[in-house]
Amino acid sequence: MPLIVVGGLGPGTESLVPETSLKLARDHRTFLRTRQHPCAHLFNAEQSFDEIYDSSDSLETVYIAIVESLLSEANRHGTIGYLVPGSPLVAEHTVDLLRKQTKVAVEVIPSVSFLDLAWERLHVDPIAKRVTIVNGQNFEKETMGLTGSVLVAQCDDRFVLSDIKLSINTNEPPTVTVLQRLGLDNESVFEVNWDDLDREVNPDHLTCLWISELPASLTTDAVTQLHNVVGRLRRECPWDQEQTHHSLISGLLEEANEVVEAIELMETKGAGSDALVEELGDLLFHIVLQCAIGEEEGTFDLADVATEIHGKMVRRHPHIFNRDPGTPMPTKEELAEQWKAIKAAEGNQA
Repeated sequence: MPLIVVGGLGPGTESLVPETSLKLARDHRTFLRTRQHPCAHLFNAEQSFDEIYDSSDSLETVYIAIVESLLSEANRHGTIGYLVPGSPLVAEHTVDLLRKQTKVAVEVIPSVSFLDLAWERLHVDPIAKRVTIVNGQNFEKETMGLTGSVLVAQCDDRFVLSDIKLSINTNEPPTVTVLQRLGLDNESVFEVNWDDLDREVNPDHLTCLWISELPASLTTDAVTQLHNVVGRLRRECPWDQEQTHHSLISGLLEEANEVVEAIELMETKGAGSDALVEELGDLLFHIVLQCAIGEEEGTFDLADVATEIHGKMVRRHPHIFNRDPGTPMPTKEELAEQWKAIKAAEGNQA
């Protein structure tokens, strides 16, 4: 079977470029994901994939195109090398895609990443500190519900920094430490006010951010506050205390019907969304109340419900979360059949 051997270029300084990567380039036809790396000049690679970045509309398209090209080259030459910035085991989506395909064998050689230098500069043990690492280009989505310490990677332009800044709306914005070009002669580590993040920082592809304490998102705060309100009602309100899973059925159905009515009013009479927001809130209250009862009984809680639906949606959308590179998106008819097959395999029709 053809083989792709994946190595890393290290975090940026020549002293941390692995000898295994240098040897890989000497022994095999080798490709660089990009030449945008301080040590790219050490490698006489056959080609880089920078031209794909320039001609593609999205990063996902870029990664799929790179993987397709690598698979083609491996089939043509038997064994090839593939070198990526940093470590192939850290924030390297092309490696994830390569590992999911079965046409070509993949061997990954670990190397030092920017994370190792970041922990040293910050004097942080990421395990003891329970650090979460997120992608700056998906900051709002990946930090939803998170609190605590966060290292934000891939902060490569001002638009990313602006989106990060705007995603947190709080009276007490966090302090942020900017880490740039770690290990190079022009390394820079400094603090910046949150409001100045996209004004005082000149980002590049070797920029990451350290947020020692991420405030809870507004969405998380709102759900947490609702959970706390329902908990107090269960403790202090005679009516709420008497409710059971079964006693709430009629009210649950009534609220669901009122949600439907609000949607129909929007569609048929051009009503605004205020009524829908209100009715969805009433329905959400019933869901949180059901979860509060389960929590008291020790059977389940709101987190269990969220985890269950999260897992189900991921399982039932393999065309989104587990599609092989280059595989076309299924048609709507194929998706309907796929959904039925997955439900049947799960043993339920919910």
